[in-house]
Amino acid sequence: MNQQAMNQRTIGEATTGGGLLVVAQWEAKEGQADNVAKILRDFLSQAQSEPGAKLFLISRANDNPAQFLFYELFRDEAAFRAHQESAHFKTYIAGQALPLLAKRERAQYALM
Repeated sequence: MNQQAMNQRTIGEATTGGGLLVVAQWEAKEGQADNVAKILRDFLSQAQSEPGAKLFLISRANDNPAQFLFYELFRDEAAFRAHQESAHFKTYIAGQALPLLAKRERAQYALM
């Protein structure tokens, strides 16, 4: 989903029908934050365009640019699995970004 499409969709529309919410926090290794940010910029539009991604946001901390926060809402567990099996996830996240991280945490939630 491109930025224009994301702007036209409300949070209410994205959350209608529930879904699987994934929140992840990353911290880049010393000296790698800008490299991680570039990888994530290359990755983001493809992740937002996945058919099972209802909302996909990545942010960078203002007070510590080595920290990144992901807020991902998928249609269901199958959509999340498809996301992890996508070529862009394997290339950008598994192949390029993960080796540059000092810390990676992830939690899953069901929408209420």
